[in-house]
Amino acid sequence: MKPVLENPFYYLDNFHQVLAWIGERYGDLLDAEERGFIDVFPTLPQGARALFVRMVMRKGLLFRASKLTYDEIGCSRAAAEALAQQGWIAADPALTLDELFDLLQKPELCQVFGLEGALRAARKADQLAALREQHQEARPFSAWWPDGDDAVYRVLAKPLCDRLRLIFFGNYHQDWTEFVLSDLGVYRFEKVDFGPAARAFRTRRDIDEYLLLHACRERFGAGEAPLAVLADVPPASAHNEWLRGRRHKLLFQMGQQLEKLRDWPGALAVYADCAWPGARARAIRVLEKDEQYGPAWELLARAQAAPESEAERQQLLRIGPRLARRLGHPGGGARKRPAIDRLDLELPLPAPGWWVEGVVRDHLALEGAPVFYVENTLINSLFGLLCWDAIFAAVPGAFFHPFHHGPADLHSADFGHRRAERFAACFARLEDGSWRDAIRATRAAKHGISSPFVYWDGLDDTLLELALDCIPPQHLKVSFQRILADVKENRTGFPDLIRFWPHERRYQMIEVKGPGDRLQDNQLRWIDYCAQHRMPVTVCYLQWQA
Repeated sequence: MKPVLENPFYYLDNFHQVLAWIGERYGDLLDAEERGFIDVFPTLPQGARALFVRMVMRKGLLFRASKLTYDEIGCSRAAAEALAQQGWIAADPALTLDELFDLLQKPELCQVFGLEGALRAARKADQLAALREQHQEARPFSAWWPDGDDAVYRVLAKPLCDRLRLIFFGNYHQDWTEFVLSDLGVYRFEKVDFGPAARAFRTRRDIDEYLLLHACRERFGAGEAPLAVLADVPPASAHNEWLRGRRHKLLFQMGQQLEKLRDWPGALAVYADCAWPGARARAIRVLEKDEQYGPAWELLARAQAAPESEAERQQLLRIGPRLARRLGHPGGGARKRPAIDRLDLELPLPAPGWWVEGVVRDHLALEGAPVFYVENTLINSLFGLLCWDAIFAAVPGAFFHPFHHGPADLHSADFGHRRAERFAACFARLEDGSWRDAIRATRAAKHGISSPFVYWDGLDDTLLELALDCIPPQHLKVSFQRILADVKENRTGFPDLIRFWPHERRYQMIEVKGPGDRLQDNQLRWIDYCAQHRMPVTVCYLQWQA
């Protein structure tokens, strides 16, 4: 694709690429309106097509002709004629007073309404409030401002274009800027060799179900009562795990809101139909809050027999003793935690601009023992580099289009299982001694390409070589295995700092806690795991000198 400055219609070319992709891969799923748009759009004059894409890529639905100025398009009014004929935009649409105020500047509004005196000098919001009662009906823009020399257009085909964007990306959070940023080199994506059958949506029902879920999510996010929204949430998809996951996530959020509202029966009913991680533990807590201790104990016992994750196991260990006391059962005693090294520092309060981890890093750093602030970046990056081929394997349902930042099933429970042989081959490099060369080679070949694990800006040559020399492969392997066991939970919680002794080829991870700060759950889980596997980790507690 030509650089942006050499091709002023780069955005139009991108849009055509999307339409062609959709027509080729999803033609059997499109409705009549979508199919008609894809067929007709290429036949319009170039200026009309370009203007339409410009409007669709911008925020909002209303545009003034005077603001649609693009050298490559020329006269926006002439370009808009073909779009209006197709019914994709409305020329001179009816506008409410509020919409008119959004479009016009204050001096223009004073001219339209002949405002004088105090009202002319008032804030725009006050002018709107003063005029609202006598201007309650929508009117065409030309009727609002008969003497004006501008025109207004309303984009009518935006919902259609949003559906096409959804079909292409498989989600609503990616938009047309992915193309632009890719053209500019801001984003680079791994080229995955996936076949024509690799589609986000397999049936028209999948598309319709996604749209229903999205509408429910929007209503819930706007503050509508959870149970009212729940009535319109579609049943779980029988064949599309990805859509089931979206549904379960929405239900989990609704359950949390019902808890806040102290609607225990409603929350329990939602969690009972929800397979999102953490829903079962929340259901136990709801039963406990509702003083249904017997059912809570029964559900706790089932969960303890087969915890879904380390995070749930950690929650159950907290809930269990409370329920046992409520029911008069033996407490069982607290689990003995592995011994964790502790470092207490008392330092003078630094000059403005300090941050806790940076203060400790600079204090601990020695000429022969450098310290780096890495938090979640280092181990994730090493994992992502060693296992690049496994992560970006074109397994079914993982990649749908060329603009994936990572696999669509990254957070699914079977992410690792579906790629078990590939990850095993990557981990084998940690046994045969080839992991260093493999990581270096991937870094050189893939540098800058978007990855859900690799933090390119946080991994310079010095840090990489120290990590490869000082962190034993056995420690890397158990760290990588834990990430792979639960990607969503275990990509975070790593200690803040890492210190290297390159001459001794050893390292130490350091979690920093400032005054009044405490360890979070995901940090505790990583620290416990490190201690269990004899990986050197220390918790540093910092206090300021009086």
